[in-house]
Amino acid sequence: MTSSSIKINGHTQLVGLLGWPVEHSLSPAMHNAAFEVLGLNWCYVPLPVPPERVGAAVKGLAALGFCGANVTVPHKQAVMPYLDEIDETAQAIGAVNTILVREGRLIGYNTDGDGFLAALREAGFTPAQRRALVLGAGGAARAVAYALAQADCAVAIHNRTEQRAVQLARHIQRAGTRAPVTWLSTDALPTEVDQARFDLLVNATSVGLWPRTDATPWPETFPLPSHWTVYDLVYNPRETRLLAQARAAGATAVCGLGMLIHQGALALELWTGHPPPVETMRVAAEDALGW
Repeated sequence: MTSSSIKINGHTQLVGLLGWPVEHSLSPAMHNAAFEVLGLNWCYVPLPVPPERVGAAVKGLAALGFCGANVTVPHKQAVMPYLDEIDETAQAIGAVNTILVREGRLIGYNTDGDGFLAALREAGFTPAQRRALVLGAGGAARAVAYALAQADCAVAIHNRTEQRAVQLARHIQRAGTRAPVTWLSTDALPTEVDQARFDLLVNATSVGLWPRTDATPWPETFPLPSHWTVYDLVYNPRETRLLAQARAAGATAVCGLGMLIHQGALALELWTGHPPPVETMRVAAEDALGW
């Protein structure tokens, strides 16, 4: 969808993206393409908000007549005190990535976890009764680890700073999940991998993200098991160093763009009530990336 095809008038419904920065985001392209296909007079706009203005920006959504917004880094936790209601999943994860404005009330949701599961299943991996190793302990790792554990997949969290992995695992444990969530020290990692205790590896860090495309969160000297599915949340570049390692080992390699698409699709459905045109959103995202 091009900017010239967006027709804005007095009846246009607005949604946007709160973040800092936001100019790199694929979300406007994805959502505006979806609105056009659905025949909706809606428009999705980037909303760059510096950290010191988060409260004013969130409250301004209702004042300006917005129907909702997505929230990206670094604001996913910062917006929470300014919301009128937060759903159970977002509370458990401890972060909000979607805001719905309903009758002037601001309601927070988190579609990241369910978006990840949808992308994972789309790639042919069924998480129930499996074991996952999640790298990272930031916001993305929170959503992924909680969603996997709720889908009956046992989770071990590994982070360069072990205490952050411990804190995240305990946070999710307190929330209550169907499968256990633990942490894994660097010393224990070789033994756990050698004993084939995992089926899924998820990179929930930013390691490998453009422009540092030569970086990988997995040691080159530490072979990846061939039976693993390796999901890298990084999608720029399309083929990260980690995914190249996975393919070389004979493992299944999955690019992270699917999670972005599916979390956005779930947000669109919350705002509009319409089934999201997932393939339209995928094509728009890939076009924006130049794929």
